[in-house]
Amino acid sequence: MKTRHFFWRLIMYRPGLYLINLFAWSLIHMAPLVPGLLTKAFFDHLEGTYSFPYGVWAIAVLLIGAALARIALIFGGFMTDVHFRFRISTLLRRNMLSHVMKEPGARAIPCSPGEAISNFRDDVDQAEEATSWSVDTLGLVGFVIVASWILISIDLQLTILVFVPLILVVTAAQIATARIQKYRAASRESTAKVTGAISEMFANVQAIQVAGAEKRVVERFVSLSEKRRQSMVKDKLLTETLSSVFTNSVNLGTGLILVLASLKMRNGDFTVGDLSLFVYYLTFVTQLISNVGNFMTYYKQMGVSFQRIKSMLQGAPASLLTAAHYIGIGKVKSKRTHEEKSGHHAAGYGQAHGASNHAAGAPIEDGMETAYIEAPPLSLLEAQGLSYQYPETGRGISNINLRLARGTFTVVTGMIGSGKTTLVRTLLGLLPAEKGEIRWNGERVTEPADFFIPPQSAYTAQIPRLYSDKLRNNILLGISEQPGSLERALHAAVMEEDIKHLQNGLETMVGPRGVKLSGGQAQRTAAARMLVRDAELYVFDDLSSALDVETERKLWERLFSERGGATCLVVSHRKAALNHADHIIVLNGGEIEAEGTAEQLLASSESFRQLWYGEETG
Repeated sequence: MKTRHFFWRLIMYRPGLYLINLFAWSLIHMAPLVPGLLTKAFFDHLEGTYSFPYGVWAIAVLLIGAALARIALIFGGFMTDVHFRFRISTLLRRNMLSHVMKEPGARAIPCSPGEAISNFRDDVDQAEEATSWSVDTLGLVGFVIVASWILISIDLQLTILVFVPLILVVTAAQIATARIQKYRAASRESTAKVTGAISEMFANVQAIQVAGAEKRVVERFVSLSEKRRQSMVKDKLLTETLSSVFTNSVNLGTGLILVLASLKMRNGDFTVGDLSLFVYYLTFVTQLISNVGNFMTYYKQMGVSFQRIKSMLQGAPASLLTAAHYIGIGKVKSKRTHEEKSGHHAAGYGQAHGASNHAAGAPIEDGMETAYIEAPPLSLLEAQGLSYQYPETGRGISNINLRLARGTFTVVTGMIGSGKTTLVRTLLGLLPAEKGEIRWNGERVTEPADFFIPPQSAYTAQIPRLYSDKLRNNILLGISEQPGSLERALHAAVMEEDIKHLQNGLETMVGPRGVKLSGGQAQRTAAARMLVRDAELYVFDDLSSALDVETERKLWERLFSERGGATCLVVSHRKAALNHADHIIVLNGGEIEAEGTAEQLLASSESFRQLWYGEETG
């Protein structure tokens, strides 16, 4: 998709609203035609070359009325413009976020978080700005056409001189186009680096302090800031230079009009009213000159921003950015019935109702309708030939075959670096499988990242991700609290005693990344978050690494007794988990080395014996 297609699709997202906005600003820009004619009548009346029927005071009243009417029009124009701009920017950010959220976690964004924030903020703003300026430009064209007809009827020669600045400015803007693109791209890139550096510093304050690297980090930040300053100065300087050319063109036009008009007035071919009309209209005609130049500048800058936004899609079609979706404004017209939501067996899980296009854990949006993937209760989950290698290192998993029957408790174990976390993340679609397939009750799961969410599965990562919010909100994460569900989840996660000792209980603010909680409390908070969501499959990645032996024993015993018919897949090397396992898979070098019960593996697997007895010696 080219920039012009992107621009057109933005306009066509809400064509009715765009036309209303265009009409409003066309009226705003056409409104000065009336005061110009009234001004001409005023001076001609004073000069005696024209007699206004109702006198000079009537002209004054009409001028005041025209000014008040234009103020009202401008108020309405800003209302329509804000509504259109807001919808455009919201749609772009919604679609970008939706795409990012459905990508496997390892490649959700192709850049630093700081640069991604710049894409969401600055680049979207640039696209919004360009579409908005197009309305002003088109509206002023109407004024110029009518004004030109009026001015030509008075004096052709002076009218031509009015448009000389327009030609000069458009030519200057065309020449400056390449430079505008270059400087704006450099400015955006340097801003993203600074934002990313700030994000990294805030996220790693303790690591910086422990390493004694404060001075080096600050020096790096100063260097990035200086490069940003230089690129932004160049960008701003060129933009302001063009703006200066646009603005001062009115002075050039006024000077030319005064010189030529003085000669014509001496010959009696030109009146004072004609002069006032030319000077008055020139001000607004140069607004078109300025707007055309500004629009061309914003349009070229939007081209740079569009390329940066497209990079976030990582090869996906750019049409995703402007695909029409409900953005939270207005009423939802209809909802799918439960039967419609679940009628997807023939298509394969993960593609029902456009499932491959929605964010993991979020509703699929089809116009104004909402649907979720719902599969039958789990009887058997199978993975065959599952493989994934990290591009940077070549390490990962290879040819993994896995069978999880309903109600079983399976533990994946192995030495550090054996591929345990990679296995569960690939199974859940958080890493893109290079080979293999996954089947739920014999049906192939075509989009694991979309499918393995509640109510199919719930997952606790190796490193819990907590938000700077209340403990209750960190557990619920937006779902409605059902009677007794939170209490049961807290009990299963062995959190009830911790809640009693927290100053504000569940209303305690946990701080950024949960810094106010201990490592064990953070892990059990993540476990409660998972357990509060009813799911067929629970996946734990090294959940108990920060727990003491007694707390870990309670956690597994409660989970084992309260999980009902749910299936559990656990990554762990701890005896408390291994003792509860119905089946154990031992990984080594990304491949399955052995599997069976703990008793069978103690007799047959040297790697498992090292893990089992190594914990005792440790």
